[in-house]
Amino acid sequence: MLLRLAWATLSRHRTRTLLAILGVAVSAAMLLDMVMLSTGMRASFKELLSIRGFQLRIAPKGTMPFDTDATIPDVSDVVRTLRAMPDVGTISPVLGGQLHVQVGERAVTAATIGADPTVQGDYEIVEGRLPGAPNDVVASEDFLTATGLRIGDTLSAAAGYDAQLRSFAGRRTLTMVGRAHFLYMAAGQLIVSVPLSTLQEMQGSRSLDRASLIMIRARDGASVDAVLEQIKAALPRVSAVSIETAMLQVDKRLSYFRQLAFILGAVSLAVGFLLVTTLVTVSVNERLGEIVVMRAIGVARQRIVLQIVLEGVAIMVAGALSGLALGLVTARYLDSILSSFPGLPAAMHFFVFEARDAWMALGLLTVAGILAGVYPSWRGASLPIAVTLREEAVA
Repeated sequence: MLLRLAWATLSRHRTRTLLAILGVAVSAAMLLDMVMLSTGMRASFKELLSIRGFQLRIAPKGTMPFDTDATIPDVSDVVRTLRAMPDVGTISPVLGGQLHVQVGERAVTAATIGADPTVQGDYEIVEGRLPGAPNDVVASEDFLTATGLRIGDTLSAAAGYDAQLRSFAGRRTLTMVGRAHFLYMAAGQLIVSVPLSTLQEMQGSRSLDRASLIMIRARDGASVDAVLEQIKAALPRVSAVSIETAMLQVDKRLSYFRQLAFILGAVSLAVGFLLVTTLVTVSVNERLGEIVVMRAIGVARQRIVLQIVLEGVAIMVAGALSGLALGLVTARYLDSILSSFPGLPAAMHFFVFEARDAWMALGLLTVAGILAGVYPSWRGASLPIAVTLREEAVA
């Protein structure tokens, strides 16, 4: 009965109700987007770090992996120390650099990863095979497009450039054996990967027995935190971080985005609340005569308040459901803009939809709808019956 009465009241002013629903939909869309933004970046980065199952990373002392050009010296000794730890499973040293590939009369420069193909966690083979020989190389689709090379082709590559002599250094002939999807690289970035020893030899003395990063996967059932403490104790000259440690660093760097998301989300929720409160207040003022007549014939005050609150909730829920769909569309568009920022991994997303985000936004808006209808309805249902009837009759 109450639902029918609430529906009849809302249907009486269809244009006003529709405009209110559209206004709430816009607020709901912004609220959902801000909830997704506040949690999406962290969830996306954590998923990116965990995608290949490596829980620990060792970087040069005092830096995050690839934050600088610093490298880890004496990598073979570090690897031997790690292998002596019973809870350490897979170890994957990685060296970063550049390769200059001669294509006709021009040189194409690409980022390069040197890694052990059998345990690496930086790429997945899309076509062809993993490098099996020292001179094998795999490349991204963008690199193959830029150079016109295909699987099976040979290429002349150099790992450095001597500005004084105006010539390339560390030349080597490589064979293209596969096309790969690189997990941590930015969209459109030219990148190739060769075996670690190959890149070390091409870079010469500056990279002899060095690596930019070592990724580690603990054995099944082992405590990652315990392994981390063992590494810190055994290798004080490097920085060891777990995914959780890295996430703490990420939280600090992303605190601005989370604060911005919280502020904009609160503003959108407040706008929806004020919009529905205004509509309910106007509706109550127009129906004072109807309300006091219901009170005069014995309808309980709580019943009247409940009916009016249901009207506010109905507007909020209808607007929220429309806003959730609108929010998903706008989130995808905004994510495409932010994800194209130079240097960000292509797999990194700022807006990640999770069911709990939608339920949180819907729950907040429903509570706001309830609160928006409580005061106007209670005020209208609490007016003196006789005085209000007389005033309505005179009016």
